[in-house]
Amino acid sequence: MLDTARIDADSDSGTLFDPSWFALDESRGFEDPQLKVYMRATVVVSEYLIFIPAVVNFLRRYTQMHGVPVWSASVALVAILLQPSTILIDHGHFQYNTVMLGFVAASLDAILAGRMLWACIFFVGALGFKQMALYYAPVMFAFLLGICVFPRIQLIRLVCISLVTVVAFAVLIAPLVVSAVSAGAQNELSSIPLPPLLQALPIKLDKSSILYAPLLQLTQVIHRIFPFARGLFEDKVANAWCAIHTFYKLHRFEATLLQRVSLGATLASIFIPCAIIFRHPRASFLLPALSTVAWGFFLFSFQVHEKSVLLPLLPMTLMLSGDGGLSKETRAWVGWANMLGSWTMFPLLQRDGLRVPYFVMTFLWAYLLGLPPSSLEVYRSRSSSDDPSPLLEPHIITKLVHLCFYLAMVAWHVLEAFVPPPPGKPDLWVVLNVLIGAGGFGLTYLWCLRKLVLQCWMIGRKVEKDTQKKNQ
Repeated sequence: MLDTARIDADSDSGTLFDPSWFALDESRGFEDPQLKVYMRATVVVSEYLIFIPAVVNFLRRYTQMHGVPVWSASVALVAILLQPSTILIDHGHFQYNTVMLGFVAASLDAILAGRMLWACIFFVGALGFKQMALYYAPVMFAFLLGICVFPRIQLIRLVCISLVTVVAFAVLIAPLVVSAVSAGAQNELSSIPLPPLLQALPIKLDKSSILYAPLLQLTQVIHRIFPFARGLFEDKVANAWCAIHTFYKLHRFEATLLQRVSLGATLASIFIPCAIIFRHPRASFLLPALSTVAWGFFLFSFQVHEKSVLLPLLPMTLMLSGDGGLSKETRAWVGWANMLGSWTMFPLLQRDGLRVPYFVMTFLWAYLLGLPPSSLEVYRSRSSSDDPSPLLEPHIITKLVHLCFYLAMVAWHVLEAFVPPPPGKPDLWVVLNVLIGAGGFGLTYLWCLRKLVLQCWMIGRKVEKDTQKKNQ
């Protein structure tokens, strides 16, 4: 939720090498090359300690559950670990997103193993590390509630899940609350302006009260989790609101109205997948449900950043490890979404000087999965005889749409590199990137929703047929 724990952990270990790196106030703006190497190394270490083991364990269990051959599982693992957008953001733009994503993968692995309490603990860890994991929260809540209600109500399981979740959050928040109780912290926090949440309370708070500082800390946490003061979207991001803003300026409306419209659109986009996973809490439905809901949040929620596209891309890419995951249809959609996601982040990556790594990573990943621009294999109708995956071909409309988007991405790169924008429209190419990306992500959302509905319908039909056979 806050970056404090991560910064404290880095500073505690970093002072062993050079105390000046994390000296209070004096280290502000410090750009020592050795410090940069150390900070970059912490990303690599955290990824190897959390993300990679969690993904490997999840894939081992998930592929065994679906009867996926070892070779196909290995290809899926390489594709997931070499996801270009994740590598470029965490190791290029410098983030720790893989820690949060690793906790999510560990939570999914615990669900597959039937360890629901551990799943709660891992997911609380993901939420505590980065609040962006809220994109997954509705599905996890619906699934965990569903297994407590269907096929019969299990009150003890519900109570255990609730208690473990509350205790996990309490342990996570405890350091912030305890540190605020000290006299020095109370004096320091009393001078901080009240956040909007505290100002909205009907009672007046006494700043000399021992409860004031802990309450202020908790409201500051909530204020950071839901940053309504920062606007509808961050910079130019390929979601619905930024695309609409291109043609009709949304800043004309009051912030409260935009918050309500955003909330309504987000709830509408996630209602169906959450309802399905609640009524049919099957582990095999989790990945398409998580993908659909995360895309809904990315497209319609309040205050979205370009790197938030990593959240829907993880469960969608994990689909490669399922039954038929390496079929041409699934590879086409998962690969296209990843290529489009990396492409929409190009303006951000370019500002960080990551133009060359961007082209190398995306081309390498496209080559691995047989995607444009390196290959058209995934869109060819003729399938190889030794393909172990089911022969599911992309529809002709899918082929046309995807190839048009690939051509648009290539053409955009040519224009951006060689054609300067008009003097009156300096952001023309970035805006065009947003419009193309938002349209593509909308189609990806619909595909994930369709996949979830079809899986639910097919299993429903199978159960119905089995019931009829038993009755006969």
